[in-house]
Amino acid sequence: MHCPFCQHQDTKVIDSRASDDGATIRRRRECEACGERFSTLETIELKLPVIIKGDGRREPFDARKLRVSMDRALHKRPVSEEQIEAAVRAVVHQLRRTTERELPSRRVGEFVIAELRKLDHVGFVRFASVYRSFEDITDFREELDRLERELPGEGQLPLLGGDVVPFGKPGGKGRKR
Repeated sequence: MHCPFCQHQDTKVIDSRASDDGATIRRRRECEACGERFSTLETIELKLPVIIKGDGRREPFDARKLRVSMDRALHKRPVSEEQIEAAVRAVVHQLRRTTERELPSRRVGEFVIAELRKLDHVGFVRFASVYRSFEDITDFREELDRLERELPGEGQLPLLGGDVVPFGKPGGKGRKR
């Protein structure tokens, strides 16, 4: 491993630690020439499927794009970085388990939706609204109703918060009473 500071060819490992999930190893290194220290991450490299986009294009799976999408859906939500990373790892794990060489992007989106549904209801609805191309408030209401029927919501903040008058009902536009 080359030193990122002086480009010297020899560095030595001074500490190694496996991540909690065992998927990566963090190595603390020291350059033998300049003495600078830095960390590296070692991960297993497995071939992930090529993603078939809606317009037929094919592109390699990019975990960074997945992370950006999840970050966008969970912006300003009470979800930790560790929880988001775990959800990204879970989606990647599902992709590896498919053993398929190519996978439609819709299938990847379903993996993401399943993880977001477990993680945060608001993040789930945000992602689903873009992913499923909601056209109007009726689409949102149908998804919220389905979510409320399917999930008890234990451990998460209320989806609409408190005692809320539903949209379209007498006396309210979704405001608290």
